[in-house]
Amino acid sequence: MELKEQLKQQIDMARLPQHIAIIMDGNGRWAKERGKQRIFGHQSAIQSVREVSEACAELGVSYLTLYAFSTENWNRPLAEVTGLMTLLAQTIKAETATLNKNNIRLNAIGDLGSLPKANYEQLMQAIDGTSHNTRMTLTLALSYSGRWDLTQASRRMAQEVAAGRLVPEAITDATLASYLSTAGMPDPELLVRTSGEERISNFLLWQLAYSELYFTPKYWPDFRKADLYEAILNYQHRERRFGKTSEQVTKQ
Repeated sequence: MELKEQLKQQIDMARLPQHIAIIMDGNGRWAKERGKQRIFGHQSAIQSVREVSEACAELGVSYLTLYAFSTENWNRPLAEVTGLMTLLAQTIKAETATLNKNNIRLNAIGDLGSLPKANYEQLMQAIDGTSHNTRMTLTLALSYSGRWDLTQASRRMAQEVAAGRLVPEAITDATLASYLSTAGMPDPELLVRTSGEERISNFLLWQLAYSELYFTPKYWPDFRKADLYEAILNYQHRERRFGKTSEQVTKQ
């Protein structure tokens, strides 16, 4: 039996994370180690996205969120940014039929208006074309940062207060969460980051408050189903206390 099948069989299906978020890191370094341009790493990473999306859908994970392009990534060399945008448009166009075949809904969060017009229109078309799917929601974080998310939520709440539609004293955690770009989605129980870096890099700052963090030295283009299964198994061996004691958790 293949290793990935052995790992899959060990997963407790009753304790699956409902929402997994992934920081797909290491594409450029992966390409550089092979004497290639950085864009080659991004191109090679598409297979990893396919495998992980398929694995999550097969297991029954309801939400998968991928950090595809941060607001800070706009500061990268123009050639790389242009290449990434071209690759994004090509991939979305090529994969929409597969998403529909697998009953996966595409979603996107971030400052989407900052994307090139052609990319934005292609993205919106794919989102609309998969909106009827119910098996899993695949969210791409594009031109996204956690600070941007909190800023735009705060701005919108302030506008509601100024208009008299929101009372400051009535604002709760749930109120703020409803103004975030992830409104309607559960917070991720598991965050995975590849490439050996151990930080969250301005990703889902509010939403990751109680997420379990899993770091792997493997570069994203090498990440496969077996690696995802290992991350889930690691998550399932942790005790999630949410500020309580182990004894309190055990009694629940």
